[in-house]
Amino acid sequence: MDLHIAKRAALLLLCDVASTYLSYWLASLLTNVYDEVFVNNEIYFMLGILALFNIAGLALFRLYNNLWEYASVDEAIQIMLSVVLSTLAGAVFLWVINVRLPIRVFVASAILLVLIMGGVRMVWRILRRKHPVRASTEVERPRTLIVGAGETGSLTITRMASKDPNMPGVPVVATDDDPTKKGSRIHGVKVAGGTDDILSLVEQYDVKQIVVAIPSATATERRHIYSVCTQTDCKLKTLPNIRELRIDELGDVALLDVDVADLLGREEIVLDTRIASSYISGETVLVTGGGGSIGSELCRQLAKVAPARIVVFDIYENDAYLLRLELLSEYDDVDVRVEIGSVCDRKRVDELFERYRPSAVFHAAAHKHVPLMEACPREAIQNNVFGTLNVVRASDKFGVRRFIFISTDKAVNPTSVMGATKRMGEMVIQYYARASKTIFSAVRFGNVLGSNGSVIPLFKKQIAAGGPVTVTHPEIERYFMTVPEATRLVIQAGSMAKGGEIFILDMGEPVKILDLAKNLIRLSGAVGIEIVFTGLRDGEKMYEELLMDEESTLATESRSIMISAGQEIGYEEVAAKLDELEEALGGCDEDAVRVLGSAVPTYCHTVNCE
Repeated sequence: MDLHIAKRAALLLLCDVASTYLSYWLASLLTNVYDEVFVNNEIYFMLGILALFNIAGLALFRLYNNLWEYASVDEAIQIMLSVVLSTLAGAVFLWVINVRLPIRVFVASAILLVLIMGGVRMVWRILRRKHPVRASTEVERPRTLIVGAGETGSLTITRMASKDPNMPGVPVVATDDDPTKKGSRIHGVKVAGGTDDILSLVEQYDVKQIVVAIPSATATERRHIYSVCTQTDCKLKTLPNIRELRIDELGDVALLDVDVADLLGREEIVLDTRIASSYISGETVLVTGGGGSIGSELCRQLAKVAPARIVVFDIYENDAYLLRLELLSEYDDVDVRVEIGSVCDRKRVDELFERYRPSAVFHAAAHKHVPLMEACPREAIQNNVFGTLNVVRASDKFGVRRFIFISTDKAVNPTSVMGATKRMGEMVIQYYARASKTIFSAVRFGNVLGSNGSVIPLFKKQIAAGGPVTVTHPEIERYFMTVPEATRLVIQAGSMAKGGEIFILDMGEPVKILDLAKNLIRLSGAVGIEIVFTGLRDGEKMYEELLMDEESTLATESRSIMISAGQEIGYEEVAAKLDELEEALGGCDEDAVRVLGSAVPTYCHTVNCE
C-alpha cells in the first residue's frame, strides 16, 4: 500500500477510535444515564473493545480504502450499515461477558457515530477540495462537455474543478440519457440534455473537449455516443470504471484516448475457457511467430487456460524475450520457454518438436506485408509456404494432436503474392489433413487493429507529425477485429476442428479506411490534418473477401465462427505444385510468381481483375 494512503487510513482509524469514546460519552449524557455507565474506570476498557468492533466493521466494508475526496451516497450508506452491525456485535459481546449497558445508550451512540464518522470524512472532502493538487506546470484546460452524470462523471467534474493535471479541462455542461437527471446540476455543472443534444450543446457552450464518463455503457451504446461525438471537432476522451480500480490507483485516474476499436461497436468476445481447456490445459503448446502481434496475444490468451508449457518460437529475440518476462510475471504456474530460429530451417524445426513434443501448435509465423512481398516474392514463398510445410511435416512426424494455421482474408481470390502464399498454406493444411493423425485446420480472418504493420499505428504517427494522413483510395474497405478478439476465436476454433476445415471468423461489417482515418483525426482533437490519396499499391484489393466464389459456410456452435464449405482441392496436384514451387525458388522472381499462379487457381496478380 502507498505510504500516503497508509497514513491517511491510520489517521481515520484514530479518529474512529476517538469517535467511539465521544459518541458513548455523549449518548450517556443525552439519555441521562452518565452516572450509571461511567461508574468506574472499567468502562473505558470496554469502550476500547467497542471501538475495535467499529473499526472491524468499517474495514469489512473497505471504508479505510476509499478516496474520500470523491465519496458519494454509497459510502454514507456503508457507514450506516457498518455502525449498525458493529454496535449489535458489541452489544452481544458485552452481554456475553455480563456487562450491561442500557439499550438506549447503544441506539443513541449508533446515531452519533454515523454523524461523527460521516462528518469527519465530509470535512476531509471539503479540505481536499479547498487544497487541490496543483500541476507543476500550467496545462491546457479546454472547455469540456461531460457525457454521463453518474459517479464517474461526478468524479471527472470534481477533479477538473480542482485543476487536477491528470484531468485537464473546464467542465461547462453535462449530458445523460436518463430523463430524470435533465436540468439537475452536478457540483454546479448543469445536465442539459442527452446524447442527441451533444452537437447543439457543443456549439452553445463553445466546447473544445468531450469526456465520455459512462464506463458501464454497452458497446452499442458507446458506438452511438462516439458516432455523435466524432461529428464535432472536439478532442474526445474517456475514463476507466473507477469501481474496478484499486484504492492506490484512484489518485492517478487520468483521461484516456478513446480506443478506435470502440468505434467497431461489437460486444467484446470472451474466451470460452471450458472449450479451450479441453485441449490446452496441462499440455505443451507451441506458438510459431510467438513474438509477433498475433502470436504474442495467442500466448497471453493461452496462458489463461493453464497449459503446462508454452514454447515461443520466433526469429526475433527481443520481442520473444519481453513476452516471456511478461508471462512469467503474471502466470507463475506456466513454464514459458523461448526458442529462437526460423520456420524455414527444417532441421531446427524438427529439433524443436523432438525436444518439446507439443500437443497443440499455433502457426502464426509469416511474412504478411503486401507491398514488401510483391517486391520479394521468393522470400514470401519460402517463409509462408515452405516454412508452413516444415512445421506441418514436423507436427505430423512427432504426433501433434492439433495444428491451427493462422490465415487471412487476403488468401481469398488473392491479388497479391502474400495472399497467394497464404492460400497455398491453406491448401497444404488440407492436403495433410486427409491422411495424418494430426487434426490440421486453418482460421481465416481480416485485419487486426493495432497489429504490427497495420494502418492504425501509421495513421497515429502521421497525425502526431501534423499530417498528411495517407489513404490509398477513398472507397477502399477492410474488415477489422481487435487482436484479443481474433486470438480468442482462433483458440476456440481449434477445439472445434475435426481436420481440414477452414474456419472463418465473423468480422462484422467492413469499414472504410477513409472513415477510419477521419475518426482517428477527430479522436485526436487535431485540426487541419490533410488526407492525401496515394493510389492502390501493388497487389492491393479495393475490397477484401472472406469467402471465395465457390465457397459457402456452415454454422458452428459459436455464432462468431463459421466453416468454409464447398471447395475441393486436388491433393496430388498440391504435392506436384509444391515440387514446382521449390524448384522455382532457385530461379528468378518472375518464374516464382508464375508457378505460384498455376499452383493457386484463384490467384489473379492484378489489382482489379475479374
